[in-house]
This record gives sequence, C-alpha cells and structure tokens, in this order.
Amino acid sequence: MAGQISETDQIKQFKEFLGTYNKITENCFLDCVKDFTSREVRPEEMTCSDHCLQKYLKMTQRISMRFQEYHIQQNEALAAKAGLLGQPR
Repeated sequence: MAGQISETDQIKQFKEFLGTYNKITENCFLDCVKDFTSREVRPEEMTCSDHCLQKYLKMTQRISMRFQEYHIQQNEALAAKAGLLGQPR
C-alpha cells in the first residue's frame, strides 16, 4: 500500500481542487463578464477569461517555485548550522 493515497486524502485533495476551481471561476467571471444582454460569450470576454486563467496558473507556478527555493535555502542553512555545531573548537 506504500505510495497509494488513502480515500480520505483523495477526497480532501478533490475538495481542495474544487474550492480552487470555484474561486478562479468566480474571480475571472467577475473580472471578465460585463454584458448579460446576450446568451453568447463575447470574444472580449473569452480573451479576458483566458488571460485571467493563464495569469493565475503562472502565478501559482511561480509561488510554488519560490516556496521550493525557500525550503532548499532553509535546509542548506540548517545543514550548515548543524555542521558548525557538530565540529569541536
């Protein structure tokens, strides 16, 4: 069973995904859809929503990369500190 995600964790991840999806959808909708006089999505609205989603995805990727970099730096600092503390004077 090593490497498998439990059903509870899968449900939790799916709920988090749905929450994120709903938040993005609402934000992009509120920012991009201005005209409710037609059933059709206007090209400007489609372009705006595409850019909105792309911007969110790029921002999320960048935050993830910075988070990883930060943790690498923290681990290196801890390793260096542990190395200094472990050496006799």
